[in-house]
Amino acid sequence: MKSSILSLAAALTATHPAFASDGDLKSADIIIVTAPRLTATDEARETEDELSTGPDGAAFVARQPGAALVANGALSGQVQMRGLFGERILLRINGQHFATGGPNAMDPAMHYAPTTLIERVEIARGISPVRDGPGLGGGVNTILKYSGFGDSGNLSPQVDISSQYRSVDDSVAAGGMLGLASDTVRVGIIGSYEKGDALRFPGGRIASTSFERAVYGAHAGFRAGPGELSIEYRRQDTGRSGNPPFAMDIVYFETDFARVGYEGDLGNELRLEAHANYSSVNHRMNNYESRPAPVTAMTRQSDTYADTMGADANIRFGTDDRHIRVGADFEIIDKGYMLYNPFTPAFFIHPLDRAKSDRVGAFIEWRSGFGAVESELGLRVDRHGASTEAPRYGPGVPAGPVNLANAFAAADRNWSDTSVDASLRLWANIGAFTPRLTLARKTRTPSLVERFSWLPTEASGGLADGNIYVGSENVKIEKAWVGEIGFDWQGYNAYARPVIFYRRIDDFIQGVPFDNSPGVINTPVEMVAAASGDPTPLRFTNTDATIWGTDIAFGAKLIGPLRFDGVASYVRAKRRDITYNLYRIAPANGRLGISWEAARWSLSIEGQFVAKQSKVSAINNEAASKGHVLAHLYGHWLIRDGVRMDFGVENLFNTYYLEHLAGYNRITGSDVALGARLPGARRSGFARIRWAM
Repeated sequence: MKSSILSLAAALTATHPAFASDGDLKSADIIIVTAPRLTATDEARETEDELSTGPDGAAFVARQPGAALVANGALSGQVQMRGLFGERILLRINGQHFATGGPNAMDPAMHYAPTTLIERVEIARGISPVRDGPGLGGGVNTILKYSGFGDSGNLSPQVDISSQYRSVDDSVAAGGMLGLASDTVRVGIIGSYEKGDALRFPGGRIASTSFERAVYGAHAGFRAGPGELSIEYRRQDTGRSGNPPFAMDIVYFETDFARVGYEGDLGNELRLEAHANYSSVNHRMNNYESRPAPVTAMTRQSDTYADTMGADANIRFGTDDRHIRVGADFEIIDKGYMLYNPFTPAFFIHPLDRAKSDRVGAFIEWRSGFGAVESELGLRVDRHGASTEAPRYGPGVPAGPVNLANAFAAADRNWSDTSVDASLRLWANIGAFTPRLTLARKTRTPSLVERFSWLPTEASGGLADGNIYVGSENVKIEKAWVGEIGFDWQGYNAYARPVIFYRRIDDFIQGVPFDNSPGVINTPVEMVAAASGDPTPLRFTNTDATIWGTDIAFGAKLIGPLRFDGVASYVRAKRRDITYNLYRIAPANGRLGISWEAARWSLSIEGQFVAKQSKVSAINNEAASKGHVLAHLYGHWLIRDGVRMDFGVENLFNTYYLEHLAGYNRITGSDVALGARLPGARRSGFARIRWAM
């Protein structure tokens, strides 16, 4: 889907009150990434349209300033924002937060957002508002296509469908929304299907990178006076999809989402918002169907599940820009997985067995102003709990893992604690200039994997560094002190939005050597890890870290229909307790596009500039990377109002390059050497057509 990737928060606002109000979006310093224009170009608009052609919804976000793509597979990419990724980012789909099913995050949140179904993405670049829940870094809320209310009492049809072909992996994608709506009722269905072959690079193919995914669902909304009741259901079936950075590939994900909500004005400047949601993920992965099979004794398959139930409610007293909001929410997660040999029934073990976490929270936000200065002050408190059952295992499991299982069964497997988040945002609308200041304390609770993984495995929440990990039952909540300063400037023919940020993170959770004698196998954990091929396992524990940097979005109109737009980002991340760099941090990078925009067509050439990254993590055996420069060509043709074709060529000069955030190849028989960093895609042509009415 086409996106306004450089949009300024002040320039774009939400179009559907069921997800966020205009006042919320502006006060929260949120960038909106929207769908393509399907009418003639408005010459007064402030940004160019850009494309994300891959199936992974994370790539749709990764073109933002401060953002990057952690590429773990065609459908398993994660969003990195200012050095943080994974569960440290507050990720939601249609406002719904949920637990992913894979212990290695093969299904991060954007796995459930096919590009053909994305309506818009709301991105909190720095921190997410406390009303959205706890979270250490920024936030991403991806809104899928939906039917909107009409202007009359008669039901009218709505259509928004698109299809695409991409040459680099011979992939096809098609999807969209069909709906009927009046001014009081809206109903719609969504669906998409994608399939792709192995990804090609200059020099060959990357084995086990094919993919297949289908999504379908229905939604409805009903207006009753000033309020709306909404309901939605969505099903996703991911088929066999490769993950070369991991020890296993996806066999399937079978996932259901359900959400119901009410939002409406109760009179006298009083507004109520309430939602309830449920998700259920069932997942299978193995190491023999999509890659060369190992010897029978080392054949492995894993079945996992993750169920999430949650609800939230808040009341706003006042107007959009002058109010007090109070609310509460809760979330309950049930998660586990079994590792087994499908050809040896006696060998099975549950590294995470019937694990549960719960959270109950409350918050208050105050939106006010003092002269030209606007402010938003937020505070939330959450009570967390986690527990797990004693692990089960079969009679064919060796003595080493059995002893670890029995020791874990005898340990304390219950935990609880309280977290406090607070934020202060200040900004002033001074004509074309809007200075911004953010101060915050943000937290992140350890995952069930980080706390309760007693068996040494590669389950790491998506780090994909090839190391074996174990959890720590006494790991503490992460706490970050955040400061950001920047401004928005919007002139008649130009704009700029620079930000400088700093995070001091106490109790940052990091893998460290299991004991003080790494490489000396003198503990049961190290013995079991060595039998699995890694005599130097890591354990999740608390350290201290700092992350700082800067990013900017900018652009200007030149002469007539000629314009340029760009982004640039720099982040530095290191531990404070010892002299080590943090793992998998994006190098300095930027994009600059020059566009010629006519009334019904455009043509753009984009340069992508990536610096080398030598500040790497020795603990994670991270390799340094060289810098590279790529060129891309994009264009669009508005065939008629409501029908648009996008086309282009990525990596125009077929440059061989390595993305620093790409994983390392774990598959034999590929054109990529075993253990080498996965290369970037070769020259790729694409074409996409979209019809909406």
